[in-house]
Amino acid sequence: MQEAQSLQNANASENSARSIYVIDEEVSGVEWRGSGPADSHNGAFSITGQQIEVVQDKIKEASFIIPIASIRNFDLPDHLKPVLLEHLKSPDFFNMLDYPEASFTFNKMLPLTKPGEGAVAGANAMIEGDFTLLGITLPVLFPAKVEVIGEQLTVEAKLKIDRTRWGMNYAADPALGEHHIYPHVDLHLKLSARKQ
Repeated sequence: MQEAQSLQNANASENSARSIYVIDEEVSGVEWRGSGPADSHNGAFSITGQQIEVVQDKIKEASFIIPIASIRNFDLPDHLKPVLLEHLKSPDFFNMLDYPEASFTFNKMLPLTKPGEGAVAGANAMIEGDFTLLGITLPVLFPAKVEVIGEQLTVEAKLKIDRTRWGMNYAADPALGEHHIYPHVDLHLKLSARKQ
């Protein structure tokens, strides 16, 4: 009886500390950088998302979608941007006609004591989740800076993914020399959400 009461009290305490946040799509996004021996390109994707559930300042449940059509390029002159972007949307890379979206589903948030090399400054959590690209869903794990200040939730993370794990193999063979495109892509997630 006492154990049941303790469990009930714990559930009540969690519910009282539970908050719902809504992603601010205007200021949230994922920056990307791909490179090879000869050059590199960078840009960003927009993100759209559902509600984020936070319990005691820790993310409990979250997911967001990356519309492939939102891809942008930052480094090329305006007249060359469409050439690169159309190639990235083609079956060589994101195959947008068949797979118009990528997505991330949050699974777990763990405390982080030692961020490690390449982590975003101030990283304080390790995030586990599932990333879906080209119809393939694989687990990912990365350090992130998660802050809840007042009515605002922010998540920032830097990570590398190997695109070939998701079947994006175009120009991944080092034998291509200067036409080789490295498998690893740098991503920089910037997510902002407001309390509902």
